[in-house]
Amino acid sequence: MNENSPKKVVLLGSTGSIGRNAVIELLEHRSDFKVLGLVAHDNIEQLSQQAALLGAEYVVTTNEMRFKELKVIAPKNCIAASGMEAVLELVTRRDVDIVLCAILGNAAIRPALAALDAGKHLALASKEVLCAAGELVMAAAKRNPNSKIVPVDSEHSGLFQCLQGRDRRELAKLWFTASGGPFRNFSLEQLANVTLEQALKHPVWSMGAKITIDSASMMNKALEFIETHYLFDMPESCIDAVIHPQAKVHALVELVDGIRYGLSYPMRLPGTAERLDFKQCLALDFSPIDAERFPSVAFAREALRKGGTMPTVLNAANDVAVNRFMRGEIRFTDIWRIVERTMEAMPAVPQDNVSQIEAVDLEAREKAQSF
Repeated sequence: MNENSPKKVVLLGSTGSIGRNAVIELLEHRSDFKVLGLVAHDNIEQLSQQAALLGAEYVVTTNEMRFKELKVIAPKNCIAASGMEAVLELVTRRDVDIVLCAILGNAAIRPALAALDAGKHLALASKEVLCAAGELVMAAAKRNPNSKIVPVDSEHSGLFQCLQGRDRRELAKLWFTASGGPFRNFSLEQLANVTLEQALKHPVWSMGAKITIDSASMMNKALEFIETHYLFDMPESCIDAVIHPQAKVHALVELVDGIRYGLSYPMRLPGTAERLDFKQCLALDFSPIDAERFPSVAFAREALRKGGTMPTVLNAANDVAVNRFMRGEIRFTDIWRIVERTMEAMPAVPQDNVSQIEAVDLEAREKAQSF
């Protein structure tokens, strides 16, 4: 990389799992990147350690109650600050090139929008940014010609890389995979009796509790489905997901032309040849997601068809339902029922601004809590 001077980076959510991995990468490539600032919520001890390792100039806690502690333990010559305004000021600094956004929850939306409006390279890992405010975010990315969004998660990163240099007209379908989680072979009756302990035992990945349960319900695929729609401007009919237990393939791109490329190169012409259906490639261990047992992706399709704030509603309702399951208030299968009922109870209206998104999110959470 190393184009003249190092790229200046701000890392949002530096003490989470993605943030910690990013710190390792940044330490290994010191000549390519200069870490200007780090942001975290509660883990100020680790935040300060990271700042010392990376030589960061700024550290920010989004928990204003921890600011005095952070100020005491922050490295010498490192400026400490707190609150959302400090985060927004940091990501919009003129000398910032890259903002890696790995904050959990809706707290990521305002910094992501601010970074895009300021023309930054946004390395995006926070699902909520697109799931709750996809229309606003993509509009912000288009407003400033210098801004760009590069996804961090493996599925979307895989699609992003496969699509480099591709004309959208060449694309037939975007595919991504799901490991299937611990319950892919469970019946509906078995799913109804799933315990929290079972749901937290993922067969492939080690993740936080919320995303592990989302993986077990395949709601993570619903959220990724929505992200895929916004990131790559593809209709929901041209996006699909399949179960792939080995989790070796993360994403696939299906082009329009098949073998006709030998004649049409460098153009691609659509044709009538039979298409490869990954749902039928059982010998390769790809299989369809059973919508009756795991309706999450069907909910994502419905949310995208309705558009506007409906993905916001889905994301908020799922968040509440998962927390209620973790507290033992509802059964595992009630997660889907609560999401469905919340989506039925709320209208889809065009996304207008962040305050509106936050109001819709709050209303959806209150309804999801009431069912």
